[in-house]
Amino acid sequence: MPDEGTPEPPATPAADPGYTASGVPTFESVREKIETRLGTAAGAAELGAETAEGRAVEEQYDARQKAAAERLREIRESMHDETGQPENP
Repeated sequence: MPDEGTPEPPATPAADPGYTASGVPTFESVREKIETRLGTAAGAAELGAETAEGRAVEEQYDARQKAAAERLREIRESMHDETGQPENP
């Protein structure tokens, strides 16, 4: 029978299989985390694209991209003089 006045030593925590003894993550654990995050992101994007709201957001993005490209074209044209050469800054 152990003496009731003697405290038991604390239990050592089980080693995490995803880390080395010094606490560095293993290659396999890092790869697993990346693959999990990639799968989650791909699934969320796929679900988002299938909803009406997701399609609307995509259409808004496309419209903004077209407007930005048009504005860039206008800026580039304004930087040329009548001879078609770029102006010196």
